[in-house]
Amino acid sequence: MATENLISTLEQSLRQTRAARTRLAARLAELEAEAETLRAELAEMDTLTSQTEAAVVRLLSSVLTPAPQPQPATLHAPSDSELEAAMQRDGVSRRGAGFTPRTVIPPHHIPPVHPEIEVKSDRFFDRTIPQATTMILREAGEPLHVNEIYNRLVEGGFNFTGHNPTISIAVSLNRNGRFRKVAPGTFDLVMRDASSQAS
Repeated sequence: MATENLISTLEQSLRQTRAARTRLAARLAELEAEAETLRAELAEMDTLTSQTEAAVVRLLSSVLTPAPQPQPATLHAPSDSELEAAMQRDGVSRRGAGFTPRTVIPPHHIPPVHPEIEVKSDRFFDRTIPQATTMILREAGEPLHVNEIYNRLVEGGFNFTGHNPTISIAVSLNRNGRFRKVAPGTFDLVMRDASSQAS
């Protein structure tokens, strides 16, 4: 009799323990779902914070620096020969002796560099030349000359610091394995070239 009472008590305790565990597991699942929601909200807040910080930096730089220097009306757009020479000089300095520059450049259309380009956005403000150019070439869907890349970079708020931005673009893209030169001063994405050959 005592044994039956003990067994009954233990069975009831076991049922209560299992019910309590089920309730705790359900509560844990709710807390984990809430934690995921909070993580997503934190990520959004981090993104907003970084965007706000970038906006503050832009505003402060525009207030603290003298009037932003407009693109000079007589911006010198280097010829393809000058672009090729700059890339070859860069190639020689990186590869060493034994690099033979190509001097014959076939004629082709060179888009103009627009001296007064209206900045339409700030999407390239905190990007590097290769990052921003990758976006530009993907959107264009075709190779672009460095003059056109320059025009689109300025429209997107890219801030050039050097005196020869188109040469900076050409040298930077020539150094980067994501791009290939398809004509003098003209670049395309290597991945697009590979995908078009596969199709």
